[in-house]
Amino acid sequence: MLNILLITADQWRGDCLGLAGHPQVKTPHLDRLAADAVTFLRHYASTAPCSPARACLYTGLYQMNNRVCRNGSPLDARFDNIARAARRAGYNPTLFGYTDQSADPRGLDPRDPALKSYEGILPGFTPRVRLIEDEKPWLSWLRGQGLDFANRDEAHLPVADKGSVTSSPTAYSKDETQTAFLTGEFIRWLGEQDAGKPWFAHLSFLRPHPPFVVPEPYNTMFSPDEVEGFRRAPAPSDEPQHPLLDFSLRNSRTADFVPGSNRLVADLTDAEFRQIKATYFGMIAEVDAQLGRMFDAIRAANNWDNTLIVFTSDHAEMLGDHWLLGKGGFFDESQHIPLVIRDPRNTAVHGKKVEAFTESVDVFPTLLDHFGTEPTHHPDGTSLSPFLAGETPTAWRDDVHWEFDFRDVANQTTERWFGLPSTRLNMAAIRDDRYKYVHFSALPPLLFDMLEDPDNLVNLADDPKFLDVRLMLAEKLLAWRAEHLDQTLALRELTANGVVRAKV
Repeated sequence: MLNILLITADQWRGDCLGLAGHPQVKTPHLDRLAADAVTFLRHYASTAPCSPARACLYTGLYQMNNRVCRNGSPLDARFDNIARAARRAGYNPTLFGYTDQSADPRGLDPRDPALKSYEGILPGFTPRVRLIEDEKPWLSWLRGQGLDFANRDEAHLPVADKGSVTSSPTAYSKDETQTAFLTGEFIRWLGEQDAGKPWFAHLSFLRPHPPFVVPEPYNTMFSPDEVEGFRRAPAPSDEPQHPLLDFSLRNSRTADFVPGSNRLVADLTDAEFRQIKATYFGMIAEVDAQLGRMFDAIRAANNWDNTLIVFTSDHAEMLGDHWLLGKGGFFDESQHIPLVIRDPRNTAVHGKKVEAFTESVDVFPTLLDHFGTEPTHHPDGTSLSPFLAGETPTAWRDDVHWEFDFRDVANQTTERWFGLPSTRLNMAAIRDDRYKYVHFSALPPLLFDMLEDPDNLVNLADDPKFLDVRLMLAEKLLAWRAEHLDQTLALRELTANGVVRAKV
């Protein structure tokens, strides 16, 4: 059995990798890992935001089956997941960070504290460090370093220009970030492991998730004057006129992204968007440095040649494209994420870059192959093991899909805005090499020509010349949904000879 290291970096865009050819971002440690691994260049999150995206990653099920629609939607206790499968294989899956999976309330007393937070732990994990949104373990550790902050909001304020988009650094240093803290805790835990006994660790890093602030030297590592431009119309009013985009432009505020600020994101100036992008690149560089520290520790422990490493993200970040920050919706910039998998046994494919479309639901069945265990439900994803073995699957998807649900069960904000019930506030996208079609339950559809309009500025859904394309993609989307209805028991049949199970 191999050691398993699953790393997620929250809100990391798929194009922000040195190895992917980004003109500014430098990720030397990830690039070094990729030279020893297989990189999937067209990998997509199955949904957003955090809880739904991670539910798809952890269970291998699309949102239409796991039904984690928003942060706070409970994950049905009946579903299998990465940690449970690892435990069946003999591992003690250990968590550093968070999984953001809300507990199934049906098996708990209504007074149970687990029902008061969406930041629950995925069943099966043993938490070594639970670092949720309040970041209390990190703040406590900082006090030991001589830095005493009242709360995480205070900790993330820049030392100057508070409340502004700024390059000003944090009061904590590059060696005192949340990433550095979790990395140190992992390294300490690694030193406790018995030689010859395989381990499973999940490092769930918060960064480069907002707020957009970073310590020296990363705060000025990238110049806002030199970052590349944005995929967007000249002004927010020139963007494709769609009710969901209009809602986002009118309601998204900087409070979620810039400490101490509360303006409309769409009102940020070009200079401010560029500074945010430069800071985001610095945040990526900070995480990459800690990844290098982690990889060096694994080598020093003589574990490098017997550890399977998976690096990915839950979803991506709009980063000023289409005048938006954050995640969710129909743009690729929100869903295109990195995936690097290193299997130390298959050195012949090390350094390979895969251009085929892959999805976050593919990670679960891939790890099942390494666990040597069967899932208790039928995954929607497909194992990437053939790519890791240097093979090209004969029948692989030629398109990619994602879903997005924008209901607000607790506050009913979007329900009131759109005048629709929660069950009709959702969309599904299908995207191939040429077109992207987005179907909404109750809002107008979208169709983009990805070759002629890579920035997705012209909606062709109502153009008669593209009616055949729209219908073809709508049929493919319908077929995709029909194929991936829950097959857990539908692929079994009771006969006179017992249970017969179909092979797929």
